[in-house]
Amino acid sequence: MAIVSNTVGYLDGEVLLEAFFAFDDSLSGRRPAVLINHTWVGRDDFVAEKAKKLAELGYVGFAVDMYGKGVLGSGAEENAKLMQPFMDDRQMLQKRMHSALNAVKLMPWVDDSKIAAIGFCFGGLCSLDLARTGADLKGVVSFHGLLAAPGNTQGNAIKAKILALHGHDDPMVPVEQVLAFEQEMTKAGADWQLHTFGNTMHAFTNPVANNPDFGTVYQPDADRRSWLAMENFLTEIFA
Repeated sequence: MAIVSNTVGYLDGEVLLEAFFAFDDSLSGRRPAVLINHTWVGRDDFVAEKAKKLAELGYVGFAVDMYGKGVLGSGAEENAKLMQPFMDDRQMLQKRMHSALNAVKLMPWVDDSKIAAIGFCFGGLCSLDLARTGADLKGVVSFHGLLAAPGNTQGNAIKAKILALHGHDDPMVPVEQVLAFEQEMTKAGADWQLHTFGNTMHAFTNPVANNPDFGTVYQPDADRRSWLAMENFLTEIFA
């Protein structure tokens, strides 16, 4: 195994974005790619490490940049300011996700007929919104993602298989939002799954999350179980 990683620039209109990618150079031929969507912080080391882990599984890991080259939040207030424009304008969010999808398809190691997207928190919503547009994806995985529908994708057929990994005690995704998501996915004709982890809050995959008052707490069992669920899901959709 020879994991190679680097960054690559791409554009959404006039906005310069910079993805981090990783792949196993000891493998020959094209292979499936997985877009990895970041939290409200921006494209940081957390998603870079996920790209490397996916490369070890035989995929091209492509850590998407939603905010712009070098843009990272430094705390909750700044993170919220970076994320909010995309929450307010989901069409803009979806356009930026399509720019990432187009960019990964151009990579020489990628089988562009086998692409999936995963995401964490805000990134879970980004991945789901890409699927909601009807994008030609094999599948999408949301880790403790925000599940609220965008309001501009009703009537679209969802081609991607959907796996949502959710903490039961996540204060940012109330039960009503979960139920609405289930109904939305069913109405769209999606092949969907929802795995709910008990005694688990938001950000359960992030080892530095430790703020129960805010609702973000690392849960190692849910972290391990959710990653295994994703591995099995990717094996299935790329078969």
